[in-house]
Amino acid sequence: MQFQKPVMRQEQRLKMSPQLFQSIQLMTLPVQELSQRIHDEVEKNPALEILSEKPLSSLSGEEPSGEADYFENTSDPGYSPQLASEKSDNKRQFLEGAISRPESLHEHLLWQLQLEILTPQQMKVGELLINNLNEDGFHIEDPETLVKSNELDILYSVMEIIQEFEPEGTCTADVHESLIVQSQVLEGAPKELSVILTEHWNLLEKGKIDELIKATGFNSWDITHALDYLKDKLSPFPGRKFSQESATLVVPDLMLRTREGEFILVLNDEEIPVLGVDSLFQQLMKNKEDRKAKQFVTSRVKDAQFFIRSIQQRNDTLLKVARTIIEFQRDFFYKGPKYLVPLTLKDIAEEVGVHEATVSRLTNGKYLQTEKGIYELKYFFSNSVGTSSGNPSRYSKEGVKEIIREILEENTSGKKLSDQKISDILQTRGIKVARRTVAKYRGELDISSSYSRQ
Repeated sequence: MQFQKPVMRQEQRLKMSPQLFQSIQLMTLPVQELSQRIHDEVEKNPALEILSEKPLSSLSGEEPSGEADYFENTSDPGYSPQLASEKSDNKRQFLEGAISRPESLHEHLLWQLQLEILTPQQMKVGELLINNLNEDGFHIEDPETLVKSNELDILYSVMEIIQEFEPEGTCTADVHESLIVQSQVLEGAPKELSVILTEHWNLLEKGKIDELIKATGFNSWDITHALDYLKDKLSPFPGRKFSQESATLVVPDLMLRTREGEFILVLNDEEIPVLGVDSLFQQLMKNKEDRKAKQFVTSRVKDAQFFIRSIQQRNDTLLKVARTIIEFQRDFFYKGPKYLVPLTLKDIAEEVGVHEATVSRLTNGKYLQTEKGIYELKYFFSNSVGTSSGNPSRYSKEGVKEIIREILEENTSGKKLSDQKISDILQTRGIKVARRTVAKYRGELDISSSYSRQ
């Protein structure tokens, strides 16, 4: 006969508070969604109030009466009013670059794959895996059919890498496997959740919580906490956030200008209302007669203060990341796309002092308006291309693509350059790129083959 008895044990756990989760969420929101999130929070928390809210900029061609240029009233101390003289040209550039097609799941995963340090064989297998995913992020065909039997070890290792990409849990077979992966790779996930999903999925599906408690040996609080995390943080269909909708209007989160050879980076806080704590609630906090009322008021005021600090932290971190990217890619902003250097999430994370996942989430969906057009921050990340000497390369993928474009535009010989010829020319410049890679880059540039070019 078996007996159960209470046992004391000491262990370390990483738990994510609601406030910390809120802070991480705010950090990932682009300016348009952040504005909506602020209004939602103001409706929920009576202690939070909007002190001032600037009108939206007009994109119809005429400025609303009394309104200055897009960033004129910004609180950023680095902004110079002298830049307003370029307003008409900037508006034209903004309108030309502000229409954006939503990024697909495959594009988002392939971008992250290209930033990994992988062998050509691993990269090829990774591309096969990503292209084999449906819109939910699940395998279309059995992944083992994509490679030869002697490549299965590579397949499994690359699959694990992709499963940790954002959004976590893609490159899996189904909802069950995706949830297991998410419970294992997401920071702050209770360890009990992984056990429940892995070993007691049937009980969870049927909602038999009492039996789940008996089967696992976890107490009711641990089970409730794990299931709340499952409900709030995990996604059964992680790929669906990247839906192929119609083109959308992009509002840049940042603006970059050069003046007297120096960069001026401006945070777009025109779309972000100025927040404060309601003065009435601050007075009510001093009420010592009604204890319950004071507790309610104090709780709401603290939530409001934390929300305001979280927005400030989001803005500060975004500026730090953007400034670091600009420093790494200084030549790009002065000379053009050909001079885009290799840059990884790890490079920025180490410089700013945050996790690589934070950089990935922060740069996804955030746009920088420059004198050359509007770019998503993640555009500036690119892995290095090999060199003929075998030494570390200073050429990024995007840089090599621009060199290929330049070679084709400068060709005045009258003979059409084949992909192999372009590869040979790149080799003479110290850039080692195979013919197939040249064909791939040429396709991404929307340039037809030598047989089709006029």
